[in-house]
Amino acid sequence: MVKICCLGAGYVGGPTMAVIALKCPDVEVCVVDISVARINAWNSDQLPIYEPGLDDVVKQCRGRNLFFSNDIEKHVAEADIIFVSVNTPTKTRGLGAGKAADLTYWESAARMIADVAKSDKIVVEKSTVPVKTAEAIEKILTHNSKGIKFQILSNPEFLAEGTAIEDLFMPDRVLIGGRETPEGQKAVKALKDVYAHWVPEDRILTTNLWSAELSKLAANAFLAQRISSVNAISALCEATGANVAEVAYAVGKDSRIGPRFLNASVGFGGSCFQKDILNLVYICECNGLPEVANYWKQVIKINDYQKSRFVNRVVSSMFNTVSGKKIAVLGFAFKKDTGDTRETAAIDVCKGLLGDKAKISIYDPQVTEDQIQRDLAMNKFDWDHPIHLQPMSPSAVKQVSVTWDAYEATKGAHGICILTEWDEFKTLDYKKIYDSMQKPAFLFDGRNVIDAEKMREIGFIVYSIGKPLDPWLKDMPAVA
Repeated sequence: MVKICCLGAGYVGGPTMAVIALKCPDVEVCVVDISVARINAWNSDQLPIYEPGLDDVVKQCRGRNLFFSNDIEKHVAEADIIFVSVNTPTKTRGLGAGKAADLTYWESAARMIADVAKSDKIVVEKSTVPVKTAEAIEKILTHNSKGIKFQILSNPEFLAEGTAIEDLFMPDRVLIGGRETPEGQKAVKALKDVYAHWVPEDRILTTNLWSAELSKLAANAFLAQRISSVNAISALCEATGANVAEVAYAVGKDSRIGPRFLNASVGFGGSCFQKDILNLVYICECNGLPEVANYWKQVIKINDYQKSRFVNRVVSSMFNTVSGKKIAVLGFAFKKDTGDTRETAAIDVCKGLLGDKAKISIYDPQVTEDQIQRDLAMNKFDWDHPIHLQPMSPSAVKQVSVTWDAYEATKGAHGICILTEWDEFKTLDYKKIYDSMQKPAFLFDGRNVIDAEKMREIGFIVYSIGKPLDPWLKDMPAVA
């Protein structure tokens, strides 16, 4: 029986291993993590992450060939294939601060594997890592190997949160990078055989190590670039009276471009896009390619610009001040169908409004008050370090309240900001909301989820990103 162990029970490790266990009943899969609370949650009825379909998969396999444990060394020692899915946060200090990936957790994982291994292992990079990490890991393992053979593979994940289980069941591609040696190719085949239980052969791509590592960074950079491109156009649409939805539809009809990732919004979020692009920028700089680095840097600059433009639009529309005014924020997760708040645009928007002394009331169907308060109290990049290393959140950001009801959040508010495209925000009773608000009542749609004309009929002053502006807004120019 092949034994697989995964270090890291987070957004990548948990779902990926659950699906491998479901699709490969003859493989024993164990997910290990230093966090006792996280492993307990994986073993309970309340899983630590929300992902449609994940519950069913875990319940079918847990206790049969899928296990969650804190006994890291035991399971690493017994495993044939070890997936390493630990955090690779952006460095906050030292060389490359603010751009380079911090490989502390990776390195300690590699040293621990070398310490406890008593038989040959295949070590698989699952976390997003900078190009050439495999080489560093290989050096640590071989210099500490005590005669044991290690093969390093890169098998980046391409999951989208909210559809992770679907993506795992029917991936566009599975990418495996390995050494071009007989031993390396044998290791590639061993991992390929696992995925071949359910993924068609023509979708399992094999490359050299560096290509696999770089493909992950490049894929995320390309996706983020599309979002920044349409967001840049959204600013121009507002200035000229064009409608970004019509422009994006027309552009997306070109078969060379395609329609996906062309929705204008308040900006992209999530744990990967910004981090991976910063990583790419750093690698380009280290390799003497400043022009390439600057090109990718601009993708992030436009994303930051879009968020500050949105905040400026809110403040300028409301007589140039939101001080003491109640602003309702609908949606805090970085996109719908996930409770994940990492790098969500909502953090920057809320901080911008708090900077002007707004009182904020937040509603999100999947994000807890504790998480929201922690996000708003945290410094940039701190989220990606283990919770016990994150700064303790002050008791609360005083001007922020969190409710479990959209109507409660909007009651008595001067303005509403929609920051996540949850489906339920399309079907709220906006007449009821309007009647409970201060007048004039403002609605700032950062995701273009509502019908602006209908809202104007109710009486709202509406701002939708990239859409023709209300006469009111034209008189209140927002300069970002």
